[in-house]
Amino acid sequence: MSKDNKLLDAIVKGLQDKKGHNIVIADLTKIDDTICKQFVICTGGSPTQVQALAISVGDVVREDASARPVAVDGMRHAQWVAMDYAEIIVHIFLPEIREFYDIEHLWADADLVQIPDLD
Repeated sequence: MSKDNKLLDAIVKGLQDKKGHNIVIADLTKIDDTICKQFVICTGGSPTQVQALAISVGDVVREDASARPVAVDGMRHAQWVAMDYAEIIVHIFLPEIREFYDIEHLWADADLVQIPDLD
């Protein structure tokens, strides 16, 4: 398993562990001049859940992939938390913020993979 897959698997596991919904992986590798290789986008039902999802991702990635984010932004208000793992950026949104910014469709050329909800 490559390091990227190990990191991606750990991110998804961290989101699923705290019941993140509507997880989408946007593969940006075929698009020129992107800031990373992949986005992982997820929805949490409340600011408390958004924070819990971010903490879970941080914990699982540290344990399973021995990685730490370069930066984390948005924890204070927990409406949109971005976690930068250099090759992968994780976006955790409240539903209305995700709908407003519609990141999946900003990258129309990206291959999108929907991860099924566990519940």
